[in-house]
Amino acid sequence: MRESDIPAIRSLELFREMADESFAELVRGAYVQNFPPNMELIVEGDDCDFLHIVVDGTVELFANWSERETAMTILREGATFILAAAIRDAPNLMSARTLERSRIIMVPAEDLRRVFEQDHAFARAVVMELAYCYRGVIKGVKGLKLRTSIERLANYLLKWQKKLGSNSRFTLPVEKRRLASILGMTPENLSRSIKSLRPYGVIINGLEVEITKPDALKALAKPTPLIDDPRS
Repeated sequence: MRESDIPAIRSLELFREMADESFAELVRGAYVQNFPPNMELIVEGDDCDFLHIVVDGTVELFANWSERETAMTILREGATFILAAAIRDAPNLMSARTLERSRIIMVPAEDLRRVFEQDHAFARAVVMELAYCYRGVIKGVKGLKLRTSIERLANYLLKWQKKLGSNSRFTLPVEKRRLASILGMTPENLSRSIKSLRPYGVIINGLEVEITKPDALKALAKPTPLIDDPRS
């Protein structure tokens, strides 16, 4: 791994407070690789050999069962994945593939576990990261179980509108097929939900979104930090 790649790891919360010697031990065996779009990075059920860190690009985590596939989440710059499997030396519960050309840092899971045992600051950071991910899963399950498909779509649009600068017009970050999967819908159900949002001032053409009645959309979505705030 090049020296220029090291700051991308050190700046992450997971590695920020650990001792210099522990960090040096981790990056000694790490390496960076550029992957083309649609490249499978890990396979569900395989042993976890590396912690992956997204430096550039977009990665989809997905799962399969009985000839069905679902998108679990989309990861972007700065995200890590398969941390729990790496720490527990357990099989991957999800597969991962690139959605565009991506630059990925790979840290050997064996080195990660050894440093976890030795460096208390790093161990605390791992616990905090896993707690954050656990709470994210709980919020996701609450959204799926407590909200209708229209409400889930409404909240997703409000979230991305805020992330992209609160403009009335913005572009969806994923294609509709993957969006439907992430929201727990079929593509047909997503199309019906999009039509149902028109009275609330939502116009979606392809991946382009326009929100003309933000107050009406918020009244429908009823966002709450106990589901929608990723920081809490």
